[in-house]
Amino acid sequence: MSITAERKAQLIKDYATKPGDTGSPEVQVAVLTERIVNLTEHFKIHGKDNHSRRGLLKMVSQRRSLLDYVKAKDEQRYRSLIERLGIRR
Repeated sequence: MSITAERKAQLIKDYATKPGDTGSPEVQVAVLTERIVNLTEHFKIHGKDNHSRRGLLKMVSQRRSLLDYVKAKDEQRYRSLIERLGIRR
């Protein structure tokens, strides 16, 4: 269900705005998106897992808040981010 350390490091490397960057909104959204995709796959098998579903909804809400922040700061940055991640909006 959770992402591996190697996959998380790869996401951080791919979406970092500068070396050593782990806290930028782009990195946070990329990591959350990966976790959301993994949980979505989990629910295809375990449809009645409502405890994890609550966590999924919290992650989606947190990602939405981060994306709204990026959109308010820089529209072009927002558009490129959702394009790279394949998020529909």
